[in-house]
Amino acid sequence: MGFAFSNELNLSSSAFSHDAAIPSKHTGEGTDVSPALSWSNAPAGTQAYAVICHDPDAPLISKNGTYGFVHWVLYNIPASVTSLTEATPDFTQGKNNFGKLGYNGPMPPEGHGQHKYYFWVIALDSELDLPAGLTLWELLEKIEPHATAMNRLIGTYQRG
Repeated sequence: MGFAFSNELNLSSSAFSHDAAIPSKHTGEGTDVSPALSWSNAPAGTQAYAVICHDPDAPLISKNGTYGFVHWVLYNIPASVTSLTEATPDFTQGKNNFGKLGYNGPMPPEGHGQHKYYFWVIALDSELDLPAGLTLWELLEKIEPHATAMNRLIGTYQRG
């Protein structure tokens, strides 16, 4: 089916509002823990979810044509789950662009100004049981045929 942006699938956080500042607690300048997230109104037939955080403002372009900086790749989230706790240790962690598994929050280069951080939730029509350690681009390749809806929550951050 391919990627399908959805206004019905809602994503929110108790830590910050859409297009508002991400608290330093969730950044590389703070305790660097993932924010709590919750979602609702997934399409009928949803069997699993994936969550990612990507900074398209990061001044990085890779030789394979990817851009920005990946902060979090999380997947194998069952359909019965509609929220993630702060600093969640649950589900399957992929590899971020720091070269680590799990979440590492915003930390734009000094003097680079404000960046936007896109937290995405993607609804899938099947449970895929994917291995740990996938990069964002590997994950997207595997889930693309199963994505039925997606939506984002945008947070901002500028180094102090």
